[in-house]
Amino acid sequence: MTIVLRTARFTTKWAPIRLFRATPFKRHYATPTSADPEIYDVVCVGGGPVGLGLLTALRELLIGLVQSENNLERARTWHLPSNTYSNRASSLTPSTVSFLSHVKVWEQVDTSRVQPYHHMRVWDGLDDSSAIFFSGHENPVAQMTENQNLTRALLSRLDCLRPVSFFDNTKVSSIELGPSPLSPVSLDLSSYPFVTLASGQILAARLLVGADGLNSPVRSFAGIPSRGWDYDCHGVVATLKHAPRDLYDDQSHRAIAYQRFLPSGPIALLPLPDDFATLVWSTTPTMAAQLNSLAPEDFVAMVNSAFRLSNVDLQFMCSQQSGQVNELAWRTRVTGVREDEKLYPRLILSAEANSVASFPLRYRQADSYISSRLALIGDAAHTIHPLAGQGLNMGFADVQSLAKAIEYTIAHGGDIGAEINLEQYNNDMWIQNNRMLGVTDKLHKLYGVGWGPLVGLRGLGLRIVDRLGPFKEFLMRQAGGANG
Repeated sequence: MTIVLRTARFTTKWAPIRLFRATPFKRHYATPTSADPEIYDVVCVGGGPVGLGLLTALRELLIGLVQSENNLERARTWHLPSNTYSNRASSLTPSTVSFLSHVKVWEQVDTSRVQPYHHMRVWDGLDDSSAIFFSGHENPVAQMTENQNLTRALLSRLDCLRPVSFFDNTKVSSIELGPSPLSPVSLDLSSYPFVTLASGQILAARLLVGADGLNSPVRSFAGIPSRGWDYDCHGVVATLKHAPRDLYDDQSHRAIAYQRFLPSGPIALLPLPDDFATLVWSTTPTMAAQLNSLAPEDFVAMVNSAFRLSNVDLQFMCSQQSGQVNELAWRTRVTGVREDEKLYPRLILSAEANSVASFPLRYRQADSYISSRLALIGDAAHTIHPLAGQGLNMGFADVQSLAKAIEYTIAHGGDIGAEINLEQYNNDMWIQNNRMLGVTDKLHKLYGVGWGPLVGLRGLGLRIVDRLGPFKEFLMRQAGGANG
């Protein structure tokens, strides 16, 4: 078997303190063939924002990127009219934006499609007097942009760096360990993952990175269990159009994000430019199906109701097959709801055509993020409830930590695939992500309870936190990715 050698070996090893060890597993070995494997320092399976983000942070390495769907070329040429926005948008924390700026990706982002927001109002759907109003003052709490805007920027930055071998629209047929050397003088690649593509190409990886999502083939190859559960909830997303701000008396404050915790799940409205907003509504599968089936004007009425009316009113309106527009008009008149942008989002006027969609919500945490010559990042390592808007930010935090571990290893002459050199990444991020996963899971369960005394205690807690300025700022820094 002829070997296409495209890299050099590292020898020195660095041994940080070990906290976790991957569960033992049995891997399969490839059989010797006449096919020539191409050897890379890093092979990343998964070309979403997190996988691309890692590649922009790596220097002087030979890299292969495998993307199963024909996404990369479409992402390079992605374009929407200025009055149209995708329903796949993310809230990027200051820490994430700082990282993207450091790797010179943020300068490639179309900032006309980015909306910073400086305030966020969070309140209990069973006690409207219980609310927290977060303010970033001069600094944004976070910045909203479409995922495709970010992906295009990441690809633009990669095109400016050392060439990456792209294997786009290519499925992974199998992942096995390399075969044993045919002779004592042959190159020993038996510890390297061999990634066989549907085209027949074989990629040998000094380090294989799984950025390939919830059902990660890379994680399956490593035999690393992923534990958790499916929530009995779906997330409903849509791109919505606000009433113009000039219809409101108070135009002094900046963009505000809103989140109301309803017993069926939280509803959040996050600002986009030009009076647009992205909706993320976590609710029961039955209610999600009902929302998806409504006429556009009735869907908009349900969204406006979810931020203004009582849970009893909302449940009744959702039980109706149509007529929500008239129900909302009557109920707001009877209950005396007044429009105040400091309390509720501006009225939604319309939903973008074909933007309403839903997806199941899950909780997952891999037992380990590493094993020999392998690392997991993003959804391949963990999946979180969207109520905190932290999924993509956690993925970019993984990227920063793994890139740092790789950089340290190279600087000290080590082998970037050796498990001992990946342990600092695992030790740091597993604990940090497990903490965030636990907090969001507990919040989801806490606000899903409608028992009277607990509602009162929840409300009291929110009011106390809202009055504790330093503690509230600490929470904001933690949500924004600050350490300490």
